[in-house]
Amino acid sequence: MKRYQLHIGGKSSAPHSGAWFETKNPFTGEAWAEIPRGNELDVDLAVQAAHQALTTGPWAEITATQRGALMRRLGDLIAEQATSLAEIEVRDNGKLLAEMQGQLNYIPQWFYYYGGMADKIQGSTLPLDKKGYFAFTRHEPVGVVAAITPWNSPLLLLAWKLAPALAAGCTMVVKPSEFTSASTLELALLFERAGFPPGVFNVVTGYGAEVGTALVEHPLVAKISFTGSDATGRVINEKAGRLLKHTAMELGGKSPNIVFEDADLEQAAFGAISGIFAATGQTCIAGSRLLVQRSVHDEVVKRLIEVAGTARMGDPMSVDTQVGPITTPIQLQKVLDYIDVAQKEGATAVLGGRKGTAPECGNGWFVEPTIFTGVRNDMRIAQEEVFGPVLSIIPFEDEADALHIANDVRFGLAAAVWTKDISRAIRMSEKLQAGTVWINTYRAVSFMAPFGGYKDSGLGRENGIDSVREFLQTKSVWINCGAVAGNPFVLR
Repeated sequence: MKRYQLHIGGKSSAPHSGAWFETKNPFTGEAWAEIPRGNELDVDLAVQAAHQALTTGPWAEITATQRGALMRRLGDLIAEQATSLAEIEVRDNGKLLAEMQGQLNYIPQWFYYYGGMADKIQGSTLPLDKKGYFAFTRHEPVGVVAAITPWNSPLLLLAWKLAPALAAGCTMVVKPSEFTSASTLELALLFERAGFPPGVFNVVTGYGAEVGTALVEHPLVAKISFTGSDATGRVINEKAGRLLKHTAMELGGKSPNIVFEDADLEQAAFGAISGIFAATGQTCIAGSRLLVQRSVHDEVVKRLIEVAGTARMGDPMSVDTQVGPITTPIQLQKVLDYIDVAQKEGATAVLGGRKGTAPECGNGWFVEPTIFTGVRNDMRIAQEEVFGPVLSIIPFEDEADALHIANDVRFGLAAAVWTKDISRAIRMSEKLQAGTVWINTYRAVSFMAPFGGYKDSGLGRENGIDSVREFLQTKSVWINCGAVAGNPFVLR
């Protein structure tokens, strides 16, 4: 069994606790690696290393162009190791190899894109209303960034934070989920090979109470970038607010996937399946609420059952598998509990609704792809994030009814509209309260497209040009070019 080390100041090191914990394969239920159990002392060392790199180390001295070159080199190394990193993530989180391989093949683009942006961060001259002065702005790194990442797509969601932070000149300390830490520790080794100075990227693994809290509260951490549940996000944001730290929060979702009667129903059905059963529903953008116009409701349900009913569960490493296991036993029980709640509230499971026990599931933590009809939008199954392969179908009458149902939830991360009417598509995109709206597609993301939530789905944006500004602070510089000093007791 492999035993990992922390990565602090460019070196691998044992945790101060002297303890490791097992990480388990969701398909076999067996431990496959040992992860170091970091603590407050390890966090302090990592933050100190990041602060030194930011202020006095080589990272503080190299040019933005050199930063970009290092980032592109890192992208090349990730591309070279994409398959091995994808396999590690499958062993850790149970998602399909096809899904994780696709993510790892795509991740280098973040480092190429933001690496090219590193030396294009420009200030500007200011047209002042006062004579005798010259003024300009400069954009500087916000400081040491603490990144706290989730277990569903560890490296992809880390790249969304890390690439723009590096482009801005920040340094980072990462606390990955205790359930999926291995790939982040492997990534840290690539920083050394790429030639990054020590301390630019640090990884402290462990539990939230022992590592996460210490990281959020450390006085040298300037910004916290978190992806995870809204409940945890609230706690972190409250702590950060008291300490006047910058935050970015990418939280949960309860996204509406809206099918109108004029839609291509075959494509809409495939889009609905992709939205909820891909990644076993363990994604913040899961289209867990399928809103279907009443006139085509029964036909859409029939199509969904026909396709989803044949979905193959099993070994996520197999190319034939379509639905993998749930990542953790805790999450498995949570999903099963929600299924029970939905049935007690009066929803009807027309597909699935049980723990996966087929022979191909082995000892894995599976839930059958589940479809509920008879769902009202005020049910818990329609209002709370399940984070599993559970679809709630809600009928609607017309466009106004669809909008009301879609927005009647405290989340606002994503939404989709299926229609052939371009005017309707534009109207819906304007009125849906969501950070991303897809038209006749689902689960499309890009390093070029801003991503983030409305309402309880978070704060700030990741990806796109503007995300670099999330890691910068603006300084105004005034130069006296001949202005005569007046009364020293009066504002200039």
